[in-house]
Amino acid sequence: MTNNNDKILLVEDDQNFGDVLRSYLEMHDYDVTLATDGEQGWLKYNQGKYDLCIFDVMMPKKDGFTLAKEIREKDKEMPIIFLTAKTMKEDVLKGFKIGADDYISKPFNSEELLYRIQAILKRSQAKSDPREEIREFEIGRFHFNYPLRILTFDQGGAEESKDKLSPKEAQLLRMFAMYKNDILPRSEALTKIWGEDNYFTARSMDVFVTKLRKYLKRDEKIEIVNIHGNGFQLLIKEEVS
Repeated sequence: MTNNNDKILLVEDDQNFGDVLRSYLEMHDYDVTLATDGEQGWLKYNQGKYDLCIFDVMMPKKDGFTLAKEIREKDKEMPIIFLTAKTMKEDVLKGFKIGADDYISKPFNSEELLYRIQAILKRSQAKSDPREEIREFEIGRFHFNYPLRILTFDQGGAEESKDKLSPKEAQLLRMFAMYKNDILPRSEALTKIWGEDNYFTARSMDVFVTKLRKYLKRDEKIEIVNIHGNGFQLLIKEEVS
């Protein structure tokens, strides 16, 4: 699921095709700016703020590859999809070397393009989640230093107790802390930490959840709850309204 009115810069020299594609994307709640050549595309890119770019490759004044290179120099993270009538392997490789996120040959199924846009935006927006920048967390009476993988328990005046977590324990606890008192979707944790969501990785995650529960049980106000069919929830009872 993407945000409503994600902004797309569409650069397509075939005015009729561009208008049809813009209308189709606007029907699906995207805010689309259309340019009809590479120079105009560069101008519009610098005048606005966009979530994704879709470029035809063969265009007058400035081709899609050149335009993409210029944008990559300003913004390495901008998602870019190339549209082209060409299907030559060399062109596809050139597109990906520049940093394309996807490459679609004309004619294409518009619904397929829509799904690809949604997938790319979802990945892009996940990367820009401000919670990803947080390195240290307060979890009840615990302090968690993610880069050092150290979980410190405040024993109330007594000497602090520290545990060094394994890399996967630390990754999973970080995700729980990012979603504190909210549901952490199982599929999201599996994809980000284990790389795939299947029966075996899910069983592995269950083992690590059990390990984290053992670490956290020293604070009776903390609980990791199973949300059936969805994921888990790190509850800090004193913070629940």
